[in-house]
Formats: sequence, structure tokens, C-alpha cells
Amino acid sequence: MKIVIVGAGEVGSHLAKLLSREEQDITLVDNDADRLAVIDANYNLMTKRGSPTSFNVLRDAGVERCDLFIAVTPFETTNVIASSIAKSLGAKRTVARIDNYEFMETEHSEYFLRMGVDKLIYPEYLAAAEILTSLRRTWVRTWFEIHDGELLVIGVKIRENARLRGMQLKQLAMQEHAFHVAAIKRAHTTIIPRGDDRIETNDILYFTTTRPHIDAIRDICGKTQQEIRKVLIMGGSRIAVRLTAMAADRYRFKIIDIDRARCNKLCERCPDARIINADARDLDTLVEEGIDDMDAFIALTDSSETNILASVTAKEHGVRKTIAEVEDLQFISSAENLNIGTVINKKLLASSNIFQLLLDADAASSKFMALADADVAEIEVKPKSKITRGPVKDLGLSRDMTIAGLIRDGHGMLVNGNTVIQPGDHVVVFCLSGAIHKIERLFGQ
Repeated sequence: MKIVIVGAGEVGSHLAKLLSREEQDITLVDNDADRLAVIDANYNLMTKRGSPTSFNVLRDAGVERCDLFIAVTPFETTNVIASSIAKSLGAKRTVARIDNYEFMETEHSEYFLRMGVDKLIYPEYLAAAEILTSLRRTWVRTWFEIHDGELLVIGVKIRENARLRGMQLKQLAMQEHAFHVAAIKRAHTTIIPRGDDRIETNDILYFTTTRPHIDAIRDICGKTQQEIRKVLIMGGSRIAVRLTAMAADRYRFKIIDIDRARCNKLCERCPDARIINADARDLDTLVEEGIDDMDAFIALTDSSETNILASVTAKEHGVRKTIAEVEDLQFISSAENLNIGTVINKKLLASSNIFQLLLDADAASSKFMALADADVAEIEVKPKSKITRGPVKDLGLSRDMTIAGLIRDGHGMLVNGNTVIQPGDHVVVFCLSGAIHKIERLFGQ
């Protein structure tokens, strides 16, 4: 697949790194020669210095023959114009990153399609939606719904009180249960488990299951669901603004920000939230603003380190649910190993939404969730695919991937070694980073 990415910032660079591991034909365009030099030296892709809105630059980058054009510069106007130009030059599918929620509203979708923009990505909206899911499901680290919840992927951290702690997966298989342990995150490594792998304290287990069996997983993991009403937010970012707009009727929000000018704007943009101009890094401030009485604490400052430490502090003060925005990928594993409820990363969320287009031209039939070092993909099975030629146990799957479940005739079901996958099934696959190309071969003829 020929892919052109414009914008070598955080999202563009991360996406380019992901795609470069998947043996795709990638060209990255940016005005900044230094950024491109770093990418050029470390990853298997082409770079082109120049303006993302230059017809000549985009022609030289090969957009007239590209299957996917992705515009993720920091400027939404540039992204929309670049996508429009790319479409006019022959790009098959275009994606533009934006930072204005108004553009996402349904009544405006036809306008952007006429401009040549097939899909809009708003990372802050994705992050806010992820946070709301975490507030509704306090006992999980990750909650991912497929086909309106027919199949679920959930991540749960195992503590000392979990009944399955210390068990080997083959022991678990001998018991009657309605879930599949598809992956284990242990310290800084993700494992695609086999029967001899043993579940340890502080592992994050990724289960696939169906909705009727959620309570059984919560029970075996020793978790309880907490009711959330009062939420303290540290940092008045665009995520905070979008979050309060989406859920002010469900939660009582209080936002603390050190910048007075930003607080004045927040008063206008978040009329249903209480705005406090103070330094939330100061413990006395947190205590004064009622941290001990809060149900949830969300850290959304520009500093990953600050968000991690503040969330740990909130946990020490008895806050039931903590959520930290961690944009530095190198800190994600460390944050997950600490006593933090959920880690949010806009780059991973945006990349997940864009990456699904790589797996299937029809975004409605393919979903993708990116973890720090592993991927979860839902792929529709085409007629005569290699994956339909026999039972799962005979497919010779590599150790860096596993089939975690499938949707058949609109209903979710788990997969075992005797399952025969059929054309039209929607299969959920866990794989380590860099193994997506192996999945594509399985789903090819």
C-alpha cells in the first residue's frame, strides 16, 4: 500500500514509525528538515521536505498513486487543504487531523466529503471519549467494544486478591469460563500467552468476552465497580473542555489550572464546571480543593511526568479512579506499573483510528486498538481467505499473534482450537507490534 503522511510532529512521526514496521510504501512530508532527518535515519520510509499544501511537493511525494493520504500537521486548516489537494491529484482516501469539534458534527460531513476529505480525526475528542469510558467502568484499564458490544476486549490489572493469580492458562482452560486471555502486559513487555504462562501479580490481562460474562471476569479478578460523581481535573486542556461538554450532566467537574488567562476562557467554555486558578502540583492546593472527597482524578497537563506523579498522589489520598494523560510513549509502561487506573495517549488513539484504514478500505468493518507495543485488530474475513482453510489449531499461527474471538451473523463468540473461521466472520486478532503484515497474509487468498 502506498501511504503519504504530511506532518512529522508527534502523531505523524508515531504513525510513520508504526507503518514502517508493516512493510508499507511510506512517504513522510514536512517543512522541518531536522525532524525528517531523525525519521530518515531510524525508519524504513521515504521523506520529502516541503510545504504540505504545495501541489508540486505532493506530486513529488506520489499522492496521485497513493492509497491513503494522512494529514496530521498541528494546523487543521493545513490538513484540510492538503487533503483536498491530494484528493484532486488522485489519492484514493484522505484523512485530516482537526482540533475543532464543530467540524465533526453530522450535518457538516457532506461539506468535507465535497472538499475531498474522507475522514476527520480529532484526537482530543477521542481522548475525552476514552476517559468517559474509564469513568463508567472504573475497574478496568481498557474497554474496547466491537460490533456494538457483541464482543468486548477489556484490560484488567491483577492484584493480590485476584482468584486467578498464580494460575497457568492451561489450568484456567480446564475450568468452565466464557472468556479468553488474549494478551498479558507484564512490566514493560506484552506477551501473547500460551498454556504454560502463569498469571502474576501486577500483570495487566487483556480478556475477550461477551457482555453477559463481564461480572464473572470482574469477580475472578477481585474487582468492584465504583460509582463516580465528583471529578477533579488537573489542567484545562482541550481534552478537559471536550470532556465537560460531553458529560457535565453526569458528573460534577472541578478544573484546576495554573494559568489565569486560560481559567478565564474556561469559565466561558465550561459553564457547568467549577474553575480554580491554582497550582495542582501543590499538595496543599489539592487538599484544599477536596482531593480526599473526590471520586475521580484526571491529570491532563502538558507534562507526562506531572500527570503520573499527581495521579499517584491522588491514589494515596483515596481517590477511587485516577486517569493520566501520558503523551511520552517511553513513560507508558512505567505509568501502567504504578498505581494509576487508566493511561490516555492521544497519539495511540489517533493512530488506532487511522491505522484501521490500512487494514480495510471500509472503516466500518475494521477496528483497531493500539497498545504501547501490541495491536488489536478486527478484520472481516473475505471468501477463500487462507484463514478459512481449517480449524484454528491447524493454521500454524506464529507465537506473536492469537485469534481472540469473532463475530458471526452479528453475534460475538469466543474461539478455540477447533473453531473453523468462515467467510463473513469478523475476527479479532491480538499481535505484537510489527506483525500486522502477517495478519494481512492470513486474510488474503
